[in-house]
Amino acid sequence: MSAVPQELLDDVPRKADEAPPPRHVAVIMDGNGRWAASRFLPRVAGHREGARALRRTIDAAMRNGVEWLTIYAFSSENWRRPAGEVMDLTGLLRHYLKNEIAELRTNGVRLRFIGDRDRFDADIRDDLVVAEQTTAMNSRLNLTVALSYGARDEIAAAARTLAERVRAGTLDPASIDEAMLASALWTRDIPDPDLVIRTSGEQRLSNFLLWQAAYAELVFLDVLWPDFGPSHFAAALAEYARRERRFGARPD
Repeated sequence: MSAVPQELLDDVPRKADEAPPPRHVAVIMDGNGRWAASRFLPRVAGHREGARALRRTIDAAMRNGVEWLTIYAFSSENWRRPAGEVMDLTGLLRHYLKNEIAELRTNGVRLRFIGDRDRFDADIRDDLVVAEQTTAMNSRLNLTVALSYGARDEIAAAARTLAERVRAGTLDPASIDEAMLASALWTRDIPDPDLVIRTSGEQRLSNFLLWQAAYAELVFLDVLWPDFGPSHFAAALAEYARRERRFGARPD
């Protein structure tokens, strides 16, 4: 018997008794440098191959019915890397913004960015705004890219925002609760992640979505990010489906 073409398998409707996919998947894309080093290549080669892995992941998310995908592309700590590597990373970002946005728009992907944009050059900041504006009407997949992002910075910024409102007399400190703090975060209009995937075998969040991932399921994979593909994404979703999410409550 001949195999069913993959494109047909991808379009098979989900069975009624099959667990639904996570609504929001967040990914820590780790291992570009080690991938390059293992092949005696410069680190930028790993970052370039990592960009190809991102394309595969976006496609896999859409095919599996994921509504929100958040990726950790450039952390606030990455600015401490050697100047040459930072230049390579920002150069790849420029390339991505100039050459990938049209395809994302055509495929129904809405793009948005979280993090401290002020640390980027003016041309990159302008391109971020254009990318968000040109994809704003899309709804097939909500892709959030964390750039110059640190969760502790985000929480501190939210605290400052609320503190300014208290100082202005427009906010009673006693009324501050979890929902109000969440509304001051960069992710205020984004649902919390259901699943966080980290590649490369490392098992930590590395200052990524610390508030939002409080009850997310965590899946750590040994694959380096440039080698990440649809089968790895499917394996992470399968592991998620096996988990029992209780959000701190006792099981029935």
